[in-house]
Amino acid sequence: MKGSLSKLKFWYHKAGELGAQYYNAPYRAAIARAKRDEDDLFMLLVFSEMMGVPNPASWYCLELQPLLMERFHQWHQRMGMERSPLDNFRCC
Repeated sequence: MKGSLSKLKFWYHKAGELGAQYYNAPYRAAIARAKRDEDDLFMLLVFSEMMGVPNPASWYCLELQPLLMERFHQWHQRMGMERSPLDNFRCC
């Protein structure tokens, strides 16, 4: 009885894995592409900063600063910093 129950659990588990693979298969390429694009952007930002090239996204992020000010304040307090860690960016 125990052997047949464990075999049943095994086959049920395998069927669940196959179902998940079948369901996720059409989206694998899109997920991989999005991850690759995100990694490319990260590499661009890191290496451009390292070589002294200004951040290309800073111009577009500048208009988000007023919207993110409150979230920045909450973030640095959550990280255990009483004041803003940035010298020229005071929020409190």
